[in-house]
Amino acid sequence: MNVAELVRESLREQADQGPPVPGDFADRVLAVRRRRRNRTTVGAALAVATAAVVGVAVPAIHSDSDERGPRPASASQTDDVIAHPGQTPPRELIAAGGTALAAYSTSKDVKQPDGDAIVTRTYRLLDQKTGTYREDARWSWVDVAPGMRTAAVLEQGLPVKRIGLLNLITGKVDRWLPVRHGVGGVEFSPDGRKLVATTYAENPDRLDGDRPINDGKHEEPGPADPTRTGFYVLDVASGDGGWSEVKTKRGGWGLADINTRQDFDFSRDGSLVYTGRIREPAQQYYDFRGRKKSPPPRERHLAWHVDARLSPNGKLAAGDFAGGAKTTATEVLDPLTGKRVAKIPGQQLLAWADDKRLIAWDIAPGTSEYRNRLVLVTIGSKKTVPLSGYRSSKADRVGRWTPIFAKR
Repeated sequence: MNVAELVRESLREQADQGPPVPGDFADRVLAVRRRRRNRTTVGAALAVATAAVVGVAVPAIHSDSDERGPRPASASQTDDVIAHPGQTPPRELIAAGGTALAAYSTSKDVKQPDGDAIVTRTYRLLDQKTGTYREDARWSWVDVAPGMRTAAVLEQGLPVKRIGLLNLITGKVDRWLPVRHGVGGVEFSPDGRKLVATTYAENPDRLDGDRPINDGKHEEPGPADPTRTGFYVLDVASGDGGWSEVKTKRGGWGLADINTRQDFDFSRDGSLVYTGRIREPAQQYYDFRGRKKSPPPRERHLAWHVDARLSPNGKLAAGDFAGGAKTTATEVLDPLTGKRVAKIPGQQLLAWADDKRLIAWDIAPGTSEYRNRLVLVTIGSKKTVPLSGYRSSKADRVGRWTPIFAKR
């Protein structure tokens, strides 16, 4: 039995006998793999396997160690709510309950010689040494694993042929996962063990100069025809996995069944992937071999564009906007029936802090719908707790940052 098989066997035994695997499982496996590359004896292999099992069995290690490395800022700052209402974009860690702002991006349209434009993002990732957000211009796409020690990153010039696993403490890529089909987006599974990578024939952030849109004053390149080809599901520890083709209906505006960028993501239990659609059904689920599947019972009434989705215990679902012309509100649903069980403040629900609180965008009463900030809202209460400063209400995208949340 080789080292990889030994580790996998140990993990299988732990899964049968021990507690659930923690959310930062992927980070622990990567730490084990880094040490393993420097050890060649059978005794060392056994030690690695033992370390992996211990890493799974112990819910958290609260001090610096060879196993975990330096303790990240997101774990060191343990206050229930960490807010900076005077900062926009944020400069220091923002968190509430079990969720933190792991990164955020700004974007701008970069004109191309052929008249097209590319929506180009600039990311600021949480520096786990300092607890501040720092710009990293290397990446065109970022997703952060539970535990916030590792990010999956894609280089500039989408679609790309490799996926990076970025160490958020060192700022260096620990490992590259090569792929044959060009990837334009990537997301971690809820437990951090897997990645779903959406593949495209062309850049999914392209705006088409031959299909312009006009706001009455200016004409700009419009949405390009989608070129999505399918998805990979990859094991984070080994990089193993397979690609599934998913055909996309094309033909221009009004004929396509998805947006130009329409990435896949995981179901709540990580056993399926799903995609949003601009036609019915509004969501379509697939198994890892690309076969269509019915939605899980608690996900039938979710809207793909509402990021918060299910509560941690799965008993509640984040709903859509439920406000009026001059007021903001959102709804919380019974996931099994789709019926409203609560109406709470907020303009858009982004992430669950715990089973009763959510992080949302909201505006100040009487102001522009675009001048919004992060707030913490609670089911059964009209109170909101500001977490960040207000985003710019201007049309330019540079002042309108987009958050990326992860479990801390």
